[in-house]
Amino acid sequence: MPVSGNDLVGRAVRAAGVDTMFFIMGGPTNDAALAAAAAGVRMIDVRHEQAAAMMAHAFARVRGRPTVCMGASGPGTINLTTGLANALVDAVPVVAFGGSSAISTFGTGAFQEIDQLEIMRPVTKWAERVYETRRIPEYIERAFAMATSGRPGPVYLDLPGDVLYGTVDEDKVQWPRQRRLSKPCLDAATLAECVSLLAKAKKPLILAGSGIIWSGAAAELRGFVEAAGIPFYTTPQGRGSVPEDHETFYGNARSTAFKEADLVFVVGTRLNYVFGHGKAPRFSAAATFVMINIDAEEIARSPRADIGIQGDAAAVLAQLTEAARSSVTPDDFAEWRGRLAAIERRKLPESEASLDVDAVPIHPLRLCKEIRDHMDRDTILAVDGQEILNYARRAIPTYNAGHRLNSGTFGTMGVGLPFGLGAKAARPDAKVIVLHGDGSFGLNGMELDTAVRHKLPLLVVISLNGGWTADPERKKPGRDLGYTRFDRLADSLGCYSEYVEKPEDIRSALERAAAEVAKGRVALVNVVTDWRARADTVAFTSYST
Repeated sequence: MPVSGNDLVGRAVRAAGVDTMFFIMGGPTNDAALAAAAAGVRMIDVRHEQAAAMMAHAFARVRGRPTVCMGASGPGTINLTTGLANALVDAVPVVAFGGSSAISTFGTGAFQEIDQLEIMRPVTKWAERVYETRRIPEYIERAFAMATSGRPGPVYLDLPGDVLYGTVDEDKVQWPRQRRLSKPCLDAATLAECVSLLAKAKKPLILAGSGIIWSGAAAELRGFVEAAGIPFYTTPQGRGSVPEDHETFYGNARSTAFKEADLVFVVGTRLNYVFGHGKAPRFSAAATFVMINIDAEEIARSPRADIGIQGDAAAVLAQLTEAARSSVTPDDFAEWRGRLAAIERRKLPESEASLDVDAVPIHPLRLCKEIRDHMDRDTILAVDGQEILNYARRAIPTYNAGHRLNSGTFGTMGVGLPFGLGAKAARPDAKVIVLHGDGSFGLNGMELDTAVRHKLPLLVVISLNGGWTADPERKKPGRDLGYTRFDRLADSLGCYSEYVEKPEDIRSALERAAAEVAKGRVALVNVVTDWRARADTVAFTSYST
């Protein structure tokens, strides 16, 4: 019995465990979308393909497994690239499909003909084209395997029109065999060396990243932290892997912890600019670094990795925890924790006082405080912007793995609302809040329409400081955007909305908006904040101003 390529796409993505796809309609992928829907996949059509890739990114992070974004040929597929590049830098498994002009017309100047495969190669970890209809399931399975094997990342599969609309006898279709990959562990000699280093250390430290999420290692990380009594810190992408109110987390003592640590376990993250590449003066030049990463190349490019362990974070941490129990106890590092705890106690009141600002225009820290106090521990928070991103990083804690989403090390603006929608699609039962800068909101703000149409109720809060970043001297070109009434835009799209100018009005506005979200409605609170308020952060570039 003959079967079409479009039908094979629908069946293959469902066989891969996909229950949600993000896309915009268009040729030649319309019938593939219909086939996926017929196979039981929820199809969420968005307002810009960039947002589709970003939604898939957030969906993957919250669920811990990839899903699909899809674009029509030419510009539709090319629009996916910003989201895919962000996923590549963030090491997030996203599977992207792009419809393309028919193979039979290559080189003739066909409608929307362009080499999408070559465009996609630099922004994905793997990109390929399907040339035969019968091999569609084989290539889709391989795409998912490539996205999740080793260091996770986005992949791209090019689907020409004549391949999608071609037919093949069912018995000639190449359906892949199921596969299972083992998790690489730590060898006995290196395990013994790590435990010996830990036994000799006075001031050990753990730095953990999003590799904890992809290996499902939150419980193992917490087990190692508690068994050895080691202070821990995470990357922005790894936040919540251990709750940030844990007794061995000292957020206000981070600089001291980094500078004084004599042994640093780097687990599931890179030593990039976020950590000053592990170099002095951010860290002690005498510190020993043990780097645990699934990606051997990442270890190789880290000059501070004294011991490199290519392994799965969950498996290696479980081994370290078991071995450490016979060599160290939390009491061994009580003095070290005590030093950091003293700094935390000294700085905490000052830090808390900085949030309780009654000034008008509203200081972004006050907005962050009100959101922090409004949120449940299990709320998923997506943050996007410049000043508000940095203020929120400082002021709003995270308690669960995968519940903090932001623009990441690539610094991509516009991710906030798409990330929130992807998270809500992944976890319909969860409360989701998006905290946006006004500039970044403008990039994908029409996705409010997507939220309304697809019944994805969430709360969007905008820090409206009138433009891009803070600019006390009014000298940045193109900075000023004006005070856009995004609340009126939201209202026109069927959302509940409020406009806030006074700090004492924030909490009640949030509560009213949350009540509407609980009823199934999308809500937006537009909060006017101080355009002069500039967040202090590390200068990531030599030209930062």
